[in-house]
Amino acid sequence: MSQSNKQEHRLAKGGRIDRSRTLSFTFNGQSYQGHPGDTLASALLANGVDIVNRSFKYSRPRGIVAAGAEEPNAVVQLGSTEAGQVPNVRATQQALFAGLTARGTNGWPNVQRDMMGLVGKLGGKFMPPGFYYKTFMAPASMWMTYEKYIRKSAGLGRSPMEADPDTYDHLHQHCDVLVVGAGPAGLAAALAAARSGARVIVADEQEEMGGSLLDSRETLDDKPADQWAAQVLEELAGCENVTLLARTTANGYHDHHFVTLHERRTEHLGETAPLANGRRQVRSRMHRVRAGQVILATGAHERPLVYAGNDVPGNLLAGAVSTYIRRYGVAPGNKLVLSTSNDYGYRAALDWKEAGREVVAIVDVRQAPAGEWVEAARAQGIKIITGSAVIEAKGGSRVSAARVARIDIDAFKVTGQAETLTCDTIASSGGYSPVIHLASHTGARPTWRDDLLGFVPSLVKGVQACGGANGTYALGEVLADGVEAGIKAAAATGHAAPAVSLPQAKQLEQGPAAALFQVPHEKPTLRAPKQFVDLQNDVTAAGIELATREGFESIEHVKRYTAMGFGTDQGKLGNINGMAIAARCLNKSIPEVGTTVFRPNYTPVTFGAIVGRHCRDLFDPERYTALHQWHVENGAEFEDVGQWKRPWYYPQRVNGKVETMHEAVARECSAVREKIGILDASTLGKIDIQGPDAREFLARIYTNKWEKLAVGKCRYGLMCKDDGMVTDDGVTSCLAENHFLMTTTTGGAAAILEWLELWHQTEWPELDVYFSSVTDHWATMTITGPEARKLLAEITDIDLDKESFKFMDWRSGKVADVPARVYRISFTGELTYEINVQANYAMQVWQTLFKHGEKYGLTPYGTETMHVLRAEKGFIIVGQETDGSVTPEDLGMQWCVGYDKPFSWIGKRALTRSDTKRENRKQLVGLKPKDPKVVLEEGAQIVFDPKHAIPMPMAGHVTSSYYSPTLDSGFALAVVKGGHNKLGETVYLPMADGQTHEAEIVSPIFYDPKGERQHV
Repeated sequence: MSQSNKQEHRLAKGGRIDRSRTLSFTFNGQSYQGHPGDTLASALLANGVDIVNRSFKYSRPRGIVAAGAEEPNAVVQLGSTEAGQVPNVRATQQALFAGLTARGTNGWPNVQRDMMGLVGKLGGKFMPPGFYYKTFMAPASMWMTYEKYIRKSAGLGRSPMEADPDTYDHLHQHCDVLVVGAGPAGLAAALAAARSGARVIVADEQEEMGGSLLDSRETLDDKPADQWAAQVLEELAGCENVTLLARTTANGYHDHHFVTLHERRTEHLGETAPLANGRRQVRSRMHRVRAGQVILATGAHERPLVYAGNDVPGNLLAGAVSTYIRRYGVAPGNKLVLSTSNDYGYRAALDWKEAGREVVAIVDVRQAPAGEWVEAARAQGIKIITGSAVIEAKGGSRVSAARVARIDIDAFKVTGQAETLTCDTIASSGGYSPVIHLASHTGARPTWRDDLLGFVPSLVKGVQACGGANGTYALGEVLADGVEAGIKAAAATGHAAPAVSLPQAKQLEQGPAAALFQVPHEKPTLRAPKQFVDLQNDVTAAGIELATREGFESIEHVKRYTAMGFGTDQGKLGNINGMAIAARCLNKSIPEVGTTVFRPNYTPVTFGAIVGRHCRDLFDPERYTALHQWHVENGAEFEDVGQWKRPWYYPQRVNGKVETMHEAVARECSAVREKIGILDASTLGKIDIQGPDAREFLARIYTNKWEKLAVGKCRYGLMCKDDGMVTDDGVTSCLAENHFLMTTTTGGAAAILEWLELWHQTEWPELDVYFSSVTDHWATMTITGPEARKLLAEITDIDLDKESFKFMDWRSGKVADVPARVYRISFTGELTYEINVQANYAMQVWQTLFKHGEKYGLTPYGTETMHVLRAEKGFIIVGQETDGSVTPEDLGMQWCVGYDKPFSWIGKRALTRSDTKRENRKQLVGLKPKDPKVVLEEGAQIVFDPKHAIPMPMAGHVTSSYYSPTLDSGFALAVVKGGHNKLGETVYLPMADGQTHEAEIVSPIFYDPKGERQHV
């Protein structure tokens, strides 16, 4: 490995780096040095590294362009070991640390001498947009070969092949005000909100908070601007109600002010997280923040100018040049040509001049620029060429010259003879684009402003944008904008903010910017040297022109055809220019063309942070009811139902011996049928449904009718998939005219909520209805048996008279002095009351029930007993009696189907198909074994002729099978072909051990067929 200790572009003084310490690092096999406070990008520029990567598609040499998250080229692979490999890291966002090892993600055998470089020279002719659609069509036998080599050449970096030694974690947080961005606007907003007493979280993606104040030429109260930033940060750090999160990127803005923040906690310290107190620290953390109000102070990205050869290393953003000089003490070249359309670009030339470097010329597209920084440049004797632009950058591995010519923006043509200026650096500025990505994540479409030449965010309720993110750029106005946002956000959360005294910022005199998005060339765009719009994805102006010529008029189609704004870039630098070029080609305005949709994540997030500590083993959470500890203490055996731990049965010690499951279930069944039992049914899915169209929605989702269900009443419902097959069932109660509570099966709760949302959002968005999962909110205790009314009467103020509180009614009142809803529904066929209370009070109610229930013989029972009891009544369990091929009519539940409903509910059409009307479909029946001691195997196949040669024609199978102490016999539920018409017939069940059991087909209702007991 060779070594270079010469930081040839490091300035002798200036910057915020720590010059007292030197850090060694390696890039592309070469050793270099930098200082604490450097990013990898600033250190590479200090060492004169020009080529940092090869481009994605054309394999062209690429250098550093920007200084922040918008950097398109310097996407590197970190790690000196296989386990430490991290792809897709922007060098501009990676803090330098001792021993850092990185390399470019593309280029073979290396980025300096890339064998794929020939593609870059020929790519314009042979690899236009969509070439893969047109080229790799035939022969079909070659598709696998095409795919192999395309995949080999695609991508940015690679994933490690060994286990990650680091740990990551998640943190769930709530705050009154979340401020995204800690530049001048964000700090001002946070200061105002913090002084109100509101809980404030401030997140900023940079290593050091302060944003543009850290490299500003401007002053506040006649002092360097960064001093004010330091004072504010000191005050905020001392506030108990404020959390400051540096190195933290807000990557996604989701519904209801839920924002995900990715905090890089130790990635600036080493390749792996260091040890503290003998334990390895966390590498990074994902904060999941629910905020009352959100303030977007995300700033603005400078737009590059689009001209020929603008991707040659040495082409940088003007603002990035100033950042590297003033913040990092690095001048990334010696001879500068600045091409600009606005006054802000002049700052780079002034900083370059003050750094002792040569400014060859400022090339301003405007005819008569005038402004404070323009006059400052003239005062320093810098040559200014007006009405012109850099039309082409010359050079291979580094800029060697700039071709400058007069242009006509409106006519889009070069109007003068080109002049060649020798230089090694070209800085360009086409204006600023507010960072609207997070606001766009909410689904709000941004608004174009001609005065800004950019889009500003459209905001949902509870969100504010300030400063550069809102199109405000003057420093004094930015600070005032931030304070106003902070005061409003605090007030919206009930906190009054005191007046905030702001420092005085001098108002800069500036001239208007020119609307320049693509610089014309002497040759037409399609024939000119490449003019890159999206540097990360190798999208050229010619590619966008070609897309519009080929009929792509929607900007989203142009995006997908050309790849503009794809991947980790998300259009940070190129989108506005690309949209403007498409608008020109389509003869439309930019707002008519519109913008593409920005999606999470804003920048790449390591999978480690996404997964957190839920790694290595299959992560399947165990869910417990509020009564779980009682079940444990009382000896319950548990079974998994979905993710829930449900009591299976409660074995007792009898005569020194612990009951078997069979003995415990027999005892529990007898208690329910003869006295009273209690079941923890809290795991049943509960979905709160509200809205003016709730009834209509239920009628479309369920097979039966709902329009006349009165408040205080309940109804059983079946739910079908669109193929007509039963997918779930449950009781839904009417809590108010437009308010219902739906119960679902335990294991199907999440899927059913998703099913409801799917149909609402995609098929019936016009219905005004809302769904909330409240499964965890309510604890459900079912007391069932002849003594149930007597027990409940002792601890409730609800009138339990059977005439006033009938079967399938519900009432509200107090149970054990706890507000409750009580339902008269039954899954056992016995008199039953289902008590629902807020989960935190469940234990109090449960223990009170046992205190009063002792004299009635109150017995806890589990899911196995519940299955026996419900099967005796012929009640189905979805997923056991159904398997995705069973209709309501197969179950004998025609009574639950409203064929005359006016709307075509889900599954109705499918139930009219000839296949679902077949007489020999498998239908639900009961099976009574001829030998009462036999308990048939669940899943056992049923045949009509046991002597038929193998393979026997199967007539059905057993769905549920138990021993019933009430019947003193085994019994089963089954589905049998044509079973509804075969009652009384004998069927056979051949077993694997050679036995054949006989059973009679009977009604599936084995106990209390008239349902009298549940109505007493």
